[in-house]
Amino acid sequence: MPESSKRVLLAKPRGYCAGVDRAVEAVERALDQHGAPVYVRKQIVHNVHVVETLRERGAIFVEETDEVPEGAIVVFSAHGVSPAVREQAQQRNLRTIDATCPLVTKVHQEAKRFAREDYDILLVGHEGHEEVEGTAGEAPRHIQLVDSADDIAGVSVRDPEKVIWLSQTTLSVDETMQTVDALRDRFPTLQNPPSDDICYATQNRQVAVKAMAPHCDLVLVVGSRNSSNSVRLVEVALQAGAGAAHLIDYAREIDESWLDGVETVGLTSGASVPEVLVRGVLDHLAERGWESVEEVTTAEETLTFALPRELRPKRAGAAR
Repeated sequence: MPESSKRVLLAKPRGYCAGVDRAVEAVERALDQHGAPVYVRKQIVHNVHVVETLRERGAIFVEETDEVPEGAIVVFSAHGVSPAVREQAQQRNLRTIDATCPLVTKVHQEAKRFAREDYDILLVGHEGHEEVEGTAGEAPRHIQLVDSADDIAGVSVRDPEKVIWLSQTTLSVDETMQTVDALRDRFPTLQNPPSDDICYATQNRQVAVKAMAPHCDLVLVVGSRNSSNSVRLVEVALQAGAGAAHLIDYAREIDESWLDGVETVGLTSGASVPEVLVRGVLDHLAERGWESVEEVTTAEETLTFALPRELRPKRAGAAR
């Protein structure tokens, strides 16, 4: 194979979304302002490298708030928490910093609103995912989880005219709509959420992969195995026509056999992945002859979110 035939197609957008950027910065700022340790409930975002880097700086990751010493600082992860978790933190006099992604908070508000209006809410999402647990906790008597189309037969509602679906923000757009279509076959008057629940960044990264994948012998997705949106990118790449697709945390995880006979490598990263890891993969590939890099751009992202209010600078004269 001539060296000149080797190329990398680099998806854009890729990597950090606004919610992840905000959450990671929240932990960094908390460490700067308060010093170590700062406790974090669950992984702040689903990425091995990010968690290890913050741990080295003095963040302590715990599963539940009862592992946090009374009166200490605890950061809630980007995936959100249920009201029960907030209550537990209050009972332990914990100083909380809420790094929940604003787009997840939007879904929580929708769940509360439709519960108040006495709807049955069908939540499309993956059982056990932290985001799903937080959303379901907002209205447990009104929410039923639908993990896939296979769950639909077991769904029962009180009034077929008052049913709405919501979703986990990090799902595959196509798979979610297949599940919703199947739900609507059973409940023809099923209502849509007021606005799209699947995160803009999740959608944008999937669109970029769909544009790139048909031209790729191999697609590499940088992301951790517990990252829902990263796992979905592998699935989307295969469905869109990639010859093969693999999920990796680091360049060192690339199996050399994957590169046999490959001319075009597609590269992207999940929404919780720092760009330094992508650069590591590009360097790894360049050393093996894939020096030509072409960016495949399908959207420009400019959205940013303000830091949690607990970390924002105090305005001069605001307190007297």
